[in-house]
Amino acid sequence: MPAELPLPLSTPNRNLVRLTIVRGITWTGFLLAVVVGVELLGFNMTVPAVVGVVIAMGVLNIATWWRLGRPRDVEHTEYLLHLLADIAGLTLLFYFTGGATNPFITYYLVPVTIAAATLPWWHTWVIAACAMGGYSFLLFYYHPIPQLHMIGNTSLSLHILGMWLNFGLSAGLVTFFIYKMAHALRRRDRALSRTREAALRNEQVLAVATQAAGTAHELGTPLSTMAILLKEMEAETEPESPLREDIALLRQQVGLCKSRLQHLVESADRRRMAEPEVRDAAKWLDGVVQRWLVLRPDVSHRLDIAERRGRPWLAVDATLDQALTNLLNNAADANPEAVTVSLDWQDDSVVIDIRDHGPGVELAIADQLGDTFVSTKSKGMGIGLFLTHATINRFGGGVSLYNHPDGGTLTEVTLPRSKPPAA
Repeated sequence: MPAELPLPLSTPNRNLVRLTIVRGITWTGFLLAVVVGVELLGFNMTVPAVVGVVIAMGVLNIATWWRLGRPRDVEHTEYLLHLLADIAGLTLLFYFTGGATNPFITYYLVPVTIAAATLPWWHTWVIAACAMGGYSFLLFYYHPIPQLHMIGNTSLSLHILGMWLNFGLSAGLVTFFIYKMAHALRRRDRALSRTREAALRNEQVLAVATQAAGTAHELGTPLSTMAILLKEMEAETEPESPLREDIALLRQQVGLCKSRLQHLVESADRRRMAEPEVRDAAKWLDGVVQRWLVLRPDVSHRLDIAERRGRPWLAVDATLDQALTNLLNNAADANPEAVTVSLDWQDDSVVIDIRDHGPGVELAIADQLGDTFVSTKSKGMGIGLFLTHATINRFGGGVSLYNHPDGGTLTEVTLPRSKPPAA
């Protein structure tokens, strides 16, 4: 079994991470603005109180980072409290730096916008009401800074310049946060789309399986009839006749079909409930190829096993056998000459390559193979490839088809490598 993955961050957790980043950028900018105002522009303000507010918000940010490392989800109420703390910090800062005359007063819109994008309806109204209350309070109560209204002897208003800087800062932070939220929503939509596609594929597999079960039951009678007729034909044919060998081959093929159908019907329920069996990948692949050659005696093939230390192990069942047989049949249908099957493996995966020398795969349909009923054969329905992809995906693997540079098609099957069975 693969190692257990850590739980992904919930959406409120991600939002609090982004809020912490925005808070760090904002209050660093405010600290720099205070330094410039005091040292370069000679602002008359209560410096210890302003620095104390900035330090308090910095401590809050550090505590927030520590809290995000705890294995506990962020609730909407906790996120609301963080935004209320930001509004309280802004109100205190603006109180000591000119109140409503401070050009950065409209920064109140940033927490309001963040709340509107991330919190439920009534939480957003709480943030909006608190921001409006803070702004209204600062209209009447604040420490004035006379230097805000002029720069030296120029006619340029420092208040107007500050509003321009505040607009740039607010626009940048709001754009960052809203973009991240939109990106998260698009990612969620893609995940939902993949889930819907998987559900649709499972419905199609179930429909095909239902039809296959009925067909397997109905094929029993005609196969029995053919077996009887072939037995009579063989008895009536002269021993030296060239038809006798063909009839014997036909009897063998019909018998194989009957045994396969009987095996499928008898073991369907047992196979469905059983766990996959862990087997040596090389021995399992050799067995699948040998059984396939009984069905396709016209094929010439080569089986290559990589020479590496250790042995690869796979979790397999009858459905995986059938999936690989479908891919081998596709290669033989393209060109029965020189079909090459190779096995290789890495630390966490096993790779099976099937190379044929047929006409290759058209690029227009290469991306659709296995996802819908698309076939590379003129008379094919694409069900074989569809079921093959569904089966291998169920085992945690994948199938890729490429046009080989030297001609033909290269089918690559990747399966997760299993641990050896316990002795």
